[in-house]
Amino acid sequence: MRMLRWSAGVTLLDKIRNQYIRGSFKVTPITDKLVEKRLRWYGHIQRRPLEHMVNVALAMPTTTRGSGRPPATWLTTVEKSLREQGINDAHLALNRAEWKKRTGRADSK
Repeated sequence: MRMLRWSAGVTLLDKIRNQYIRGSFKVTPITDKLVEKRLRWYGHIQRRPLEHMVNVALAMPTTTRGSGRPPATWLTTVEKSLREQGINDAHLALNRAEWKKRTGRADSK
């Protein structure tokens, strides 16, 4: 953000919000790009054969956890991102064109 502010000639004292600066340069927030890349990688994994090492590792049972909130895993984060994107069928990843269209929302227009 600092580089964008410097390029725009804006300082923090000008009290201009980051979203307006990002909008003027057509730059998406990094969190949106991270979600997009995570879902893209998940689609890549879903298209792999079931006996592939990554799918075998994802199918392994997790250990029992103690009391309290369980730590977030990569798969729980992906499932949360899928719900937020409105994708309720993970088998949609088998169709590459449709998967890219549904998950590639982070690019600015």
